[in-house]
Amino acid sequence: MSEVRGSTETREAPRLRRRLHRQLDPAAWNRKGLSPTNRFLVLLIIAATLLAILRTEPMIADGRETLLNGIDMLFGSIFLAEYAARLWVAGDSPRFRGPGGRLRYALTPGALLDAAVVAATLAPMVASGFVSLRLLRVIAILRFARLGRFSTAVRHLTEAVSERRDELMLTVLLAFALIILGATAMWLAEGHAQPDKFGSIPRAMWWAAVTLTTIGYGDVFPITILGKFIAVIVAIAGIGLIAMPAGILAAAFSDAIQRGRAAAPCDPGSNGVESATGS
Repeated sequence: MSEVRGSTETREAPRLRRRLHRQLDPAAWNRKGLSPTNRFLVLLIIAATLLAILRTEPMIADGRETLLNGIDMLFGSIFLAEYAARLWVAGDSPRFRGPGGRLRYALTPGALLDAAVVAATLAPMVASGFVSLRLLRVIAILRFARLGRFSTAVRHLTEAVSERRDELMLTVLLAFALIILGATAMWLAEGHAQPDKFGSIPRAMWWAAVTLTTIGYGDVFPITILGKFIAVIVAIAGIGLIAMPAGILAAAFSDAIQRGRAAAPCDPGSNGVESATGS
């Protein structure tokens, strides 16, 4: 009799794990929208993020610490259970099958973010005197980034941007080169006239950075004719510099939209987070 019971339990465990995997992994859900479990988790993430934001306001937090800590503990416990469940079912995903699959999953950016969020939520209750509450609040607010895992549109966009990482890196290097060139030119032109602001290349780099990004705070500006001429050239270069990554990202967005449309007939779960919130 005990052998029959043990055999039944052995069969039930993989079945339960597969069902839970379909609930937690949007790619494994074969119906329209998100699974009920993921819908609940999306709403919970939004609520927990709003709570973390509101707790930074003293008028809301003062006098309500016990209540807010209790809600945080509830959120943290649910997220801890979710993390454990995702770790348990990770082997059912084709990406993490085989030996060491759960460890590979635990080391993915998404799983590391999950672990950090759980730790940030529960740490104040466990060791309130040994942790920085401000740092933990920032980490807790980062849980909002977890919403990306529930949307195939976000996944398509991430893949499209990743494919253009070489072009984006080239843009970053070009921006850094322009900042150095602009700062060097301004140091030569304005260094003697304004030694407190342009007396060295590192000092002039602040002006070059805010000018190239077209921010222009106005706290540092040239006063010589040559310096003003250089400023015009740097400002014009800044317009082109901003347009380059904007065009690259626009192309990535276009690719993401096309991928989403192409995947729609075979991926009923591609409605994204919007379907979870009912909007």
